[in-house]
Amino acid sequence: MGNHYDFAGWATRADMRCSDGRTIAKNAFAHQDGARVPLVWNHNHATPDGVLGYGILHSQDGSMRVECFFNDTDSGVNAKKAVLHGDITALSIYANHLKEQAKTVLHGMIREISLVYAGANPGAFIDSLVVHGDGSTTEDFEQGIIYTGESIELYSEVEHADSESEPSDVEHADGESEEKKDEEQPKDDDKQDDKETIEDVLNTLNEKQKNAVAYVIDNIVNPDDEPSGESNDPEVKHNSEEEETEMKRNVFDQETETKTDAVLSHADGMEIVKLAKSYGGGSLKAAYQVFIDQKKDELAHSAADNIQNISQLFPEYKDIKPGAPELLTTDQGWIGKVLAKVHKSPISRIRTRQADVRDITNRRAKGYKKGTQKTDTGSLPILSRTTDPVTVYIRSKLDRDDIIDITDFDIVAYMYDLDRMNLNEELARQITIGDGRSGDTAIDGSKIRPIWLDNDMYCMHKTVDIDAMRTELTGTNSTANFGENYVYAEAIIQSLLYAREKYKGSGNPDLLCTPHMVNVMLLARDLNGRRIYDNVNELKAALNVNEIITAEQYEGKTRTATVDGTEHTFELLGLLVNFADYSLGATKGGEITHFTDFDINFNQEVSLLETRCSGALTRPFSAIALEMDVTDEG
Repeated sequence: MGNHYDFAGWATRADMRCSDGRTIAKNAFAHQDGARVPLVWNHNHATPDGVLGYGILHSQDGSMRVECFFNDTDSGVNAKKAVLHGDITALSIYANHLKEQAKTVLHGMIREISLVYAGANPGAFIDSLVVHGDGSTTEDFEQGIIYTGESIELYSEVEHADSESEPSDVEHADGESEEKKDEEQPKDDDKQDDKETIEDVLNTLNEKQKNAVAYVIDNIVNPDDEPSGESNDPEVKHNSEEEETEMKRNVFDQETETKTDAVLSHADGMEIVKLAKSYGGGSLKAAYQVFIDQKKDELAHSAADNIQNISQLFPEYKDIKPGAPELLTTDQGWIGKVLAKVHKSPISRIRTRQADVRDITNRRAKGYKKGTQKTDTGSLPILSRTTDPVTVYIRSKLDRDDIIDITDFDIVAYMYDLDRMNLNEELARQITIGDGRSGDTAIDGSKIRPIWLDNDMYCMHKTVDIDAMRTELTGTNSTANFGENYVYAEAIIQSLLYAREKYKGSGNPDLLCTPHMVNVMLLARDLNGRRIYDNVNELKAALNVNEIITAEQYEGKTRTATVDGTEHTFELLGLLVNFADYSLGATKGGEITHFTDFDINFNQEVSLLETRCSGALTRPFSAIALEMDVTDEG
């Protein structure tokens, strides 16, 4: 660093644990090496009088030192006298654009250096608080004031014998200046530091002077107590005009007094002196705070062990998402699509009638031969079936005490939404694959007819044969050429397209299937490892369907049926249907209705969601069920 500055000191210290647990990382401000920043009084930015001069920042060992120069103004001259007289010994920085991770300041911009009455810590800390002159604080998460708490160190430059630099002048409080002469020192290859450190100074003290230093440190914590040890009471002079035999204040007084139950003995004082010799350039104050921090840690550990039932001191749990509990549900997306697409009928008693003219063998038109008698055509079969309505409901109740006590959300509305969601899912499930339950609580499958379980006149059941497709593709060596996903996809597509040849439903149908079926087909690859279908749209085009709708509720669903006199088990893979061919009928009043009542005997609020409707496919051969025979797997 250069010469002729008015004073120099540490702006920040790296890798020093602060009282709040934060640490300034090494080189956090190193990018400002050589930068010029204003020198300010106590972070006073309000008026120009607060600007005392400027400082030049220097990066040193990961920390930041500063050389400061006072202006020739009234405020600058007064501050200069206070510094040189030893009345002001602490520095502080104002920094913003801070980056912090795990309570470690990684980067920032120093905007000014301030002279302050006292710092908050012996190292540097940042708490993202803007500290005002009146002691009040304002939160600011993008800027902060970092106090070093270090004494300003006035270095006298000691040049080497071969140095060509000019001697520096140190101006005293009385305005006089003293020219410092070059002092010849032996050259030391191991130490190139040209500044006289506190260790050098301490080594020049006699035993009485060392006792005086220990006495001062003793009074840092207990200034009003008698000094410990057997040392003589020294005279401590502030200047030539004032004398006191006792320090009446903490020489390292801070804005926030350090509280500790520890009492420093004479031996402790000497230990601090030893710390100062090897700590941060020889700062007694910094060494004292490190010593006290160590004592605090010891006291904290022993005190914590003496607290019984410490868990009672923990804070209460808080909800991550306040309000009603988040619902964990199965896939609900397909339910709304099914209920929106089915045909809504205002009639609950459904009857369907169709004339079966598929086989025209007996009804073919005939040629006439003159003189012969004309004959009648064959009979015309009429297909007819009726479907009656059934009541589907969901009932729940809440204790009034609970309704009153739960205040952070509306529990009644919450339960209604939950009941409505469950009722909708039950209707969609019954329409597509059936209730799956037995007993009195099951929904009657003859009233709301499940598409999958309907007879072959309305829903054609097609078995997907994976093994047959594997053999068809490459014979007995199929695994050497095609992956299992490709075989599976080809079997599904072939089965569905062949079944479409007999499909008599209206328009372009949708495919409802399990998510697993879609994923397996999307992962199908060719011989070069490239995927056959890049996305769902390409797969939809290959299947020739309007939309692919996935429902995790279909996973693992099976039915039993007799084939050639033998009972087989079939697992559902998917349903192909246009829901316009399925009629859901309800008369006026049979639509979903909500009833509430209060049971005065049990002090309960009762809720009933109910609908009365019928449902069935209204066109023969209007649905296809893709299945896999899993009889042998059982």
